[in-house]
Amino acid sequence: MLAFKGTSDSIDTGDTGIQGVHKAEATGLVPGTTYAYRVGDGKQEHWSEVYKFTTEQEGTTDFTFINVADSQGITLSDFQAWGKTLNKAFQTFPDSSFIVHNGDLTENPDDETGWENLFGEAGQWVASFPFMPVTGNHDEVDDKAERFVSHFNVPDNGSESSIAGTTYSFDYGEAHFVMLNTESKLKDQAKWLEQDLEAANKKWLIVSLHRGPYAGNQKESVLKQFVPLFDKYKVDLVLQGHNHEYARSYPLRNNKIVSENEGTVYVVTNTSGQKFNEKKEDLFYQKVHFQNYKQMFAGIRVSGDNLSYKAYDVDGKLLDQFVLTK
Repeated sequence: MLAFKGTSDSIDTGDTGIQGVHKAEATGLVPGTTYAYRVGDGKQEHWSEVYKFTTEQEGTTDFTFINVADSQGITLSDFQAWGKTLNKAFQTFPDSSFIVHNGDLTENPDDETGWENLFGEAGQWVASFPFMPVTGNHDEVDDKAERFVSHFNVPDNGSESSIAGTTYSFDYGEAHFVMLNTESKLKDQAKWLEQDLEAANKKWLIVSLHRGPYAGNQKESVLKQFVPLFDKYKVDLVLQGHNHEYARSYPLRNNKIVSENEGTVYVVTNTSGQKFNEKKEDLFYQKVHFQNYKQMFAGIRVSGDNLSYKAYDVDGKLLDQFVLTK
């Protein structure tokens, strides 16, 4: 039996008082192995249920992950829509290894009930699969993201001036993932991003962020600070949120449409929650653009020299797909 001692901290939640924050890291695990675990304080009556997870297979060259965005909600019924979306995603992609969320997890980060509902409705999945979040404008508010980062334990390797836990990167198989924070410290992040992309030695480069540069409702500072680096280091795919509609770009480089597999593809995965926006005006870079007023998710498979992307609605209808090749 393995045992890992975590750390405990607390944050002042204002009206609801002091909240405990407990985190632990399991090390020395064997690749390609299924583990059962529980969490507690050591007292017999203070243990969670038993959950299971499987570590990444050594030398992985073929894996799938789920992409969602904007689960934000207030009421339990709001988050039931999110839970239903994630259930359908894992039903459609049962071999998925982890979840990437493009930001705006809850409507109000100071409302702990929202976080409880977010994780409660996704409990069977987030207890067994890594849940890799991006910071949205409903996660970092007025340069504060304490409540957001208290709920996650992500790699501590991001931009030094950003709030710890809001920028980071990681490798999985033959892909390098970069998680950016579009809410603050973009210039400093750009310096870190260049160093991170330059050091990356994986075949595929995938970025996730909330307010995207090619997303209908653009954030110009993101376009200015990040896109030249996406172009320079030939990022393959950028996963975006914020717009609560579906949009996929043509391959882009230097703000122009280029040939297949010669540029970066930018996708907004619509919303996994209850809030939809009206379809925005079509723009030159959009190859696919619609509002179906249904929650959506994507399954992304990285397999050798191919990356395949498939987007479904919550009813299981395939609405968009494409393949990138090396």
